Amino acid sequence: MRCLGLDTSNYTTSVAVFDGTSGTNAGRLLEVAEGSLGLRQSDALFQHVKRLPALFATLREQGELHDIAAVAASTRPRAVEGSYMPCFLAGEGQGRALADTLGVPFYAVSHQQGHLAAAAWSAGRMELLDKPFLAWHLSGGTTELLHVTPDGVNVHAEKLGGTSDISAGQLIDRTGVLLGIPFPAGKGLDALAAASESKERFPVRLNGLTFSLSGMENKSRAMAEQGREGADIARFVLNTVSDVVRRATLEAQKAYPGLPVLCSGGVASNRILRDVMTRACQAAFAEPRYSTDNAMGVAILAHRLRNGGDAP
Repeated sequence: MRCLGLDTSNYTTSVAVFDGTSGTNAGRLLEVAEGSLGLRQSDALFQHVKRLPALFATLREQGELHDIAAVAASTRPRAVEGSYMPCFLAGEGQGRALADTLGVPFYAVSHQQGHLAAAAWSAGRMELLDKPFLAWHLSGGTTELLHVTPDGVNVHAEKLGGTSDISAGQLIDRTGVLLGIPFPAGKGLDALAAASESKERFPVRLNGLTFSLSGMENKSRAMAEQGREGADIARFVLNTVSDVVRRATLEAQKAYPGLPVLCSGGVASNRILRDVMTRACQAAFAEPRYSTDNAMGVAILAHRLRNGGDAP
């Protein structure tokens, strides 16, 4: 049985097929003007509508679009009251139309639930979706520490902590653009930081499991104005993010002893963070291509819902 997933986040259009064991994801980053720090929702929505047909064509050429038993799409950022972004309308609209055309169920899931499912599958830890665990959703729009529990065959994520202002991804992107790296800057900043061996970091204050990263943007700008090497600035920012994520995780494990930790979202593809979190708590990570925005997790949830639950 094959299931189709669509995800139209603010910066990536993606479509995936999952058969219960393996899957194929076709995705493409949206175009962001040079020097810009993002896209308006209307522009993102327009680009998604234009790009979805080409991604479906890619999957068709690869022989993936046959015997589709269910369709799912990300319809909102998180599965909480009031969570909404217009860009998800592109995937939801096409997903519902396809499901009706094929005569198969349609499932609405959240972007965050898709990230968690993709990370668990890519890490070879699908069993995590059937028991409680701790997770990070680290991306351009979200830095949340979550307590995740099964919700039927889907997952329920309760926010425990994370940032109180800008996300780790926003800090990384803004630092990257400051250093001349195109947006989104995650991969570029990671590569630049690899040229530095600096251990320098800022001890961000934890308030319970919550912390603020807004001051770090000013610190990285001040370092640039002082003439510090770009590699050292990049390393400083990534060391700081990795350290506060590590410390928040260890604090959460005191309240939830024994729970495994899963890291998802685009920032989770960062090499420094992966090393720090693996050594600190044996955290599980997706492959980098499934850490960033993708539809694979949405297709995985479609398969689980089709096998074990009714359409909502």
